[in-house]
Amino acid sequence: MATTNTAIRETHLNYLELIARGKVRDIYAIDDEHMLIVTTDRLSAFDVVFEQAIPKKGELLTEVSNFWFEKTANIVTNHLTDLKLEDYVSAEDLPGLKNRSIIVKRLKTLPVEAIVRGYVIGSGWKDYQATGQICGIELPSGLQQAAKLPIPIFTPSTKASVGDHDINVSFEDTVVLIGEEKANQIKEISIQLYNLASDYAAERGIIIADTKFEFGVDDHDQIVLIDEILSPDSSRYWPADSYQPGISPPSYDKQFIRDYLETLDWDKTPPAPQIPQDIIEKTQQKYQDVHDILLS
Repeated sequence: MATTNTAIRETHLNYLELIARGKVRDIYAIDDEHMLIVTTDRLSAFDVVFEQAIPKKGELLTEVSNFWFEKTANIVTNHLTDLKLEDYVSAEDLPGLKNRSIIVKRLKTLPVEAIVRGYVIGSGWKDYQATGQICGIELPSGLQQAAKLPIPIFTPSTKASVGDHDINVSFEDTVVLIGEEKANQIKEISIQLYNLASDYAAERGIIIADTKFEFGVDDHDQIVLIDEILSPDSSRYWPADSYQPGISPPSYDKQFIRDYLETLDWDKTPPAPQIPQDIIEKTQQKYQDVHDILLS
């Protein structure tokens, strides 16, 4: 495994077939029905993968996702299995992998990112400023940046390959991509998941501004929740005590890195710039903080 200052940036499990190396995850085949997902410490921002990594990030993301998978299992089936990691990886690799890896079902992935927004921020804020809408959904006039929406909205996007940008699409586009029944199912499930997580987080002083989910289908064409869920990489987590509309709130997620990168003269294409060590360390602490608050 390739490490950088105790961070695991890349894995090389030569005894397993590498299926894909994504922005953050390395995926290996276990057999025809299962695969191993390793969440590395790679840093991705603006769809660019950096040479630097965030130590422990992969472990924190995995633990947060697994927590939410367990908490939401009564809403939708997820891709986790009971297979033991130690039965499929070497004793030498096990210590570095055990807290950042899951063995999951191999499923057909739906080509849609299911995004739920509870607040006007990020690309949604830019869309709203330009059109008064987010992804074609008409919103009240006069909303400020980071304003809470009257109800959470479902704003899907198409999934991008490494290095490409996801594209926001309308619900009607989603129907064309996956059919009306599945589009309605993932919309309903995604909003249920968001509402459950938002209520839980709110009790602990955290706002979940938005998040994204991914889904697959099994051999019986049933919807299954996959990938990561409600992690600091796939969600905006804000401390409630410092939230106020009109500004981009402080966050417990990689928005801290994005905000730093926005101050640079960088066109958001490779090669990625070097990030100062103190920014790396502060980002790691934000992941650690939200992990500790949610899982306490």
